[in-house]
Amino acid sequence: MIMRFVLFVSLLLSSLSVITPDDPPAVIRINLLGYRPGSPKIAVWGSLTGQTAGTFELVDEQTSQVIRQLPAGRAFGEYGPFRQTYRLDFSAFRKPGRYYLRTADGARSPGFRIGEGVYAGAADFCLRYMRQQRSGYNPFLKDSCHTHDGYTMYGPMPDSTHIDASGGWHDASDYLQYVTTSANATYHLLAALRDFPTAFGDQYQTNGLAGMNGQPDVLDEARWGLDWLLKMHPTDTWLFNQLGDDRDHSAMRIPKQDSMYGKGAERPVYFATGQPQGLFKYKNRATGVASTAGKVSSALSLGYQLLRNRQANYVSRAYVDKLQKRSQSAYTLGIQKPGNSQTAPGRAPYFYEEDNYVDDMELATVEQLNATRATGAQATKWQNTALAFARREPVTPWILNDTARHYQWYPFVNVGHAELAKHLPRASRKTVTDFYKSGIETIWKRGSQNAFYRGVPFTWCSNNLTTSFATQCFWYRQLTADDQFASLEQANFDWLFGCNPWGTSFVYGLPANADTPSDPHSSFTHLKNYPIDGGLVDGPVRGSIYGNLIGITLHEPDEYAPFQSKVAVYHDDYGDYSTNEPTMDGTASLVYLLAAKHAETYKPAPKPIPGRKATLPANKLPVKRGTDRNSTYFKGAKIRGDTTVRNLALVFTGDEFADGGSSIARTLQKHSVRASFFLTGRFLRNPAFASLVKQLKQGGHYLGPHSDQHLLYCDWTRRDSLLVNRQQFVNDLRANYAALAQVDHTDKTPRLFLPPYEWYNDSIAAWTKREGVQLINYTPGTLSHADYTTPQDRNYRSSATILTSIRAYEQQKTAGLNGFILLMHIGTASARTDKLYAHLDEFLSEFRQKGYQFVRIDEL
Repeated sequence: MIMRFVLFVSLLLSSLSVITPDDPPAVIRINLLGYRPGSPKIAVWGSLTGQTAGTFELVDEQTSQVIRQLPAGRAFGEYGPFRQTYRLDFSAFRKPGRYYLRTADGARSPGFRIGEGVYAGAADFCLRYMRQQRSGYNPFLKDSCHTHDGYTMYGPMPDSTHIDASGGWHDASDYLQYVTTSANATYHLLAALRDFPTAFGDQYQTNGLAGMNGQPDVLDEARWGLDWLLKMHPTDTWLFNQLGDDRDHSAMRIPKQDSMYGKGAERPVYFATGQPQGLFKYKNRATGVASTAGKVSSALSLGYQLLRNRQANYVSRAYVDKLQKRSQSAYTLGIQKPGNSQTAPGRAPYFYEEDNYVDDMELATVEQLNATRATGAQATKWQNTALAFARREPVTPWILNDTARHYQWYPFVNVGHAELAKHLPRASRKTVTDFYKSGIETIWKRGSQNAFYRGVPFTWCSNNLTTSFATQCFWYRQLTADDQFASLEQANFDWLFGCNPWGTSFVYGLPANADTPSDPHSSFTHLKNYPIDGGLVDGPVRGSIYGNLIGITLHEPDEYAPFQSKVAVYHDDYGDYSTNEPTMDGTASLVYLLAAKHAETYKPAPKPIPGRKATLPANKLPVKRGTDRNSTYFKGAKIRGDTTVRNLALVFTGDEFADGGSSIARTLQKHSVRASFFLTGRFLRNPAFASLVKQLKQGGHYLGPHSDQHLLYCDWTRRDSLLVNRQQFVNDLRANYAALAQVDHTDKTPRLFLPPYEWYNDSIAAWTKREGVQLINYTPGTLSHADYTTPQDRNYRSSATILTSIRAYEQQKTAGLNGFILLMHIGTASARTDKLYAHLDEFLSEFRQKGYQFVRIDEL
C-alpha cells in the first residue's frame, strides 16, 4: 500500500464541511446493494441544518405508490457533518421489490431492492479485482510482469542470490508483495469456498482467463496465492517475508518489468530472520517469525484440506502433499521463532508494523488439528495449545484502542477463535466465543450513541476494520445463536455499501449504476482508465489524520464537501491516497463476508417430483433474469448477459433513418416481444420520427441514449486515441438524455448507454460510469450489425449472409445465443433494398421454437 508521511498529532479540525445553498438540507443513506426480507433494514436520515424528522415513507419505485408511513423514531443528535440524525427502521416490511424512502422535508433515498438474492454474485464480482492484482501472468492485461523476481536479502544464502519468486498478488495500487497479507487473503478465499460453496460460479480458468474449468473461480484465485506461498517457503527452514520495498513508489505505472531496484528487472526478496531489517536508513522492529509463519501454515493447511480430494487433473498428488509438508514446516518455524515479523522499510520509514502473533499461531494450530484429523489425546493436545494462544490475545487489540500504527494488529479479525470454537466442548467453547463478545460489546459501547452505529475507529484502512468486525459479529452469531448484535453487524455491512455520511459504496463498481468509487488512487484507473471492478478502497480516516497528511492534492472539486468533518474524511479523488486506495487483502476479506451474506439466503432449486414433468404453454414462458456475475464485459462495457440462461436481447439503434421502425414495432407486438432502442438526440428531435418514438414507448420497449450528435469517440485504427475530450463527451451525452426525457419520463434503473458507431475505449467507459451510466455494446460473433451496409460498400453483407452467420454461431457455440445482445438498425439508407428487419418475423418464430426468450436489455 502506498503510504506517505503522517503527523500523528491530536489537532482537531474546527470543521471540514462547507454547506452551500445548492446542498440538500437533509439526506437519506441506505445500503445500495439492498436488503434481505428477514434482515434488519435501517436507513439513516441526516440533516445538515438541524431540522427534525417525524415520519418517513416507503415508496414503490415502479408505481410511486406509498406502501408504508412509519415513525422516524428517536433523534440521535449530531454526527460528523450532520446536526441531527435518525435511524429509519423498516425491518418489519419484507415484501420483495424496488423501493425508495422519502421524508416530508424533500429528502429521498436512492432506489434499493428488497429480496433474497440481493447479494447473489457479489463475492464473485470482487474476485475480478483479485485477478487484476495478479503478478507474473496478469489475465486482465493479458501480459506478464515481474517475471524475473527476485534476488535474496538477509538470507542464509549470499545476498543477491536469485530465486524464483514470481507470481502472487500485488498488495494494493503499488506492486509490493507481502507474505503476511497474501497468506491472509489466501486463507479468506479458501475459507469462503469451504463455508459457502454456493456463493461462487465457474466462469474463469486457473490462469484467470475466461472459460470454465469445472472448479469454482474462488478456488482458482486461492491457488494463485498458494502457488506463491510455496515459492516463498521453498524448504523446511527457508521462509521469505516480502518482495520489493518502497522504492516501488518512485513512479505510477502499469506493471511490466520494474527496474528501480538496481539489479535489472529483479526485485529484492527479504528473508524472514526475526531480526530488524531495512536496507537503508530505516529499520523495522521485528522480534520473530511466528506472525508470518502462522499465516502461511494456516493457508497452506486449509489449501491441503480442500484440495486433497479434488480431481487429479486439477491438482497433482505431489502438489497436495507439498502443501501439507510446507504447512507443517511453517508451523514449526512459528513455534521455534515466536514474535512478529514486520515488513522491511526502504528509503522511507514506512512498513507494516505488526505487533502481534499469537492469533496467527492459534489459527495455525487449529488448522494442523483439522489437517491431521487427530482424535483422542492428540486432538486434546492441539486444542489446549490453541486455547493457550487464544487466552493470550482474547480481543484483537485495535478494538480496544482508537489509534493504531499501520497494520499494527493484523489480521484485523482473529479467525482462530471461530475455528477453535468449533472443536471445543460447551464450557470451553463459551470461553472463546465470549472473547468475540467482549470485543463486540466494546465497539457497541462506542457506536450505540450515533445513528450509524459507528464504533470502528477511523484509522487508516478503516474499511478493512469494518469488514473484519462485521465478520466477527457474523461468526459470533453463527456460533452462539445469539442475535442481540444483529443490527450492529448489519450496520457495519450497510456502511460499506452506502449507509455512511457520503452515501457511497466503497467497492468499485458494486452495485452497478450506483455511487461507487470512480477515481481511486490506482495506476490502472489514473493512467489507463481501466476499471478495477470489485476493489475495496481504504475508507474514511479521522479528520485530524487527514488534516496533517503531506502530499495530498485533490484533482477535482470535492463532490462530498458538505459531508466532510473532523469525525471522518473520505474523497473519491486520485489525489487522496489515504482514503481511496484499493487493497488486495481487504478485498479478499470482503469476498468472505459477501459469500456469507449470499449463503444466508441461498435456497437450492426444489427437486423435481418423480414422474411429473413441468410444462408451460409456449406463449407463457417466464422471463428468467440472469445474474451479472455470469455477464461478459469488454473495456468497461457489458457485451453479453448470463450465458447459463436462454435469454436474448434485441437492440436497435437509430440516428438518420427510421424506415423500418413501424414494421419492427408491429412485428414485436405480434410476438409479444419487448426490445431495446438506443436513439440519438437528432433522432429524438426529428419531427418525422415523433409518432414512431411514441409507439415504441407505448409498446413497453427500453429507450436509451446513443449520443446526441452521433460522434466518433476514438480513432478507427488507433482505438486508444480519443477524438473528443471528456467535457465534449459529457455535454453530448447529457444533451441526448435531455432529448430522451422529453419523450420518456421513466426513471430507468439501470441507466444504459450504447455508444455511437458501437466504437469506444476504456476512457469512454470510465467517463460513462462517472455519469452514473453503464456502457453496453453488442455481442461479437455474428454479422447482424452489418445490416446498414449497401451494395456499393466493400464490406456489404446481404440479409441472407447475416442470418446464416447468426444461425451458424448459435449451432457452433456451446452456449448458443444465451445472453446475446443482437444489434440491428431501425433504418438504413435507401441504397440498401435488402432490409434485414423484413426478416424479423421469421427470425422471432425460429428462435422462439429453439427455446429462446426475448427480453429487454435491462432484463438481460
